[in-house]
Amino acid sequence: MGDRLTYAMIGGGQGSFIGAVHRMAIALDGTATLAAGAFSSTPERSKASGAALGVAEDRAYGSFGELVEGERGRENPVDFVVIVTPNDAHYPAAKACLEAGLHVVCDKPFTVTSAQAAELRDLASAKRVMCAVTYNYSGYPMVRHAAELVRTGGIGAVRKVYAEYHQGWLATDLEKTGQKQAAWRTDPAKAGLGGSLGDIGTHAEQLVRFVTGLKVEQVCADLTTFVPDRRLNDDASVLLRLSDGAKGSLTCSQVCVGEANGLSLRVYGETGGIVWRQERPEELTITRLDGSKTMLSRGIEAVGPRGSMASRLPGGHPEGFIEAFANLYRGVGEAIAAKRAGRSATGLGSEVPGAEDGRLGVRFVEACLESARGDGWVAV
Repeated sequence: MGDRLTYAMIGGGQGSFIGAVHRMAIALDGTATLAAGAFSSTPERSKASGAALGVAEDRAYGSFGELVEGERGRENPVDFVVIVTPNDAHYPAAKACLEAGLHVVCDKPFTVTSAQAAELRDLASAKRVMCAVTYNYSGYPMVRHAAELVRTGGIGAVRKVYAEYHQGWLATDLEKTGQKQAAWRTDPAKAGLGGSLGDIGTHAEQLVRFVTGLKVEQVCADLTTFVPDRRLNDDASVLLRLSDGAKGSLTCSQVCVGEANGLSLRVYGETGGIVWRQERPEELTITRLDGSKTMLSRGIEAVGPRGSMASRLPGGHPEGFIEAFANLYRGVGEAIAAKRAGRSATGLGSEVPGAEDGRLGVRFVEACLESARGDGWVAV
């Protein structure tokens, strides 16, 4: 990629879980160096976070508006901006960065409405800059092998898909204790109206599309808020009608006591099936019509080029969440280099989820909300 890239971060300051994860993922391969940021909603906390992260004082900005103006005026501005704020700030922050000609990497859900997402997608295209969305679970090597297998007909035409994402951390009214992550995720003003669907269901929906190559065409959703006085749903069950006649179901819940991060995907075709579980990410089970099951592990010769390209270590040396996240950022670096060279991205650069992926995720949430209001099957 030539000279090492630099990046800025909007959000992700002291006390942020996901901001630290993004920084670790970027650092793992030396993709870029943190050079600037507007790390908090208040100038004082932002500057304190900048100092703790080793950012120069004049590049620890008080707001994302100051960051955009400050970097636009520099001879060598940052190469891209990572947005890890609560959901309500994604759209204005990304729009300001894209208008300034800065590449953007945004956490999911991409925006609060699909109209906002479409606007950012079109703006990125007009400015000829990258706008990526961090659906990080698609970075796992065995997810990429599953996508290669399914999309090339390895299990025949897809008939049935099951996606599940179950957590238990919001089984009580944790938001009332002042816990920061729970507070903003259950606040419609900060998180939007998606609730568990926006927070984790969008990951499951993108995994369905990424592995199968199919579109979610219609949904029929049942949304529930189990914890009293909570303002957003904490549980969702969604029936899916997919392109090419496939059917599926997606469940996501944050009140499943004892579940930590139970994301899984099962895809069944005419001649076989695949099973992948995020908590055992190095394994992919393949089933066949004769009842046989084959368990593939990352790092072996049977794993195809897409999965192998996303691996770093020989088999038996476990890789996990940070490495999967880092694969997206390696792809971001390669895609930026390709844009500068005026060519199409290849390799990991071609696997980065973009603004249209983000729009589809938000539209999925909107359609589920419409369905749950009593509208039955709703087109996505």
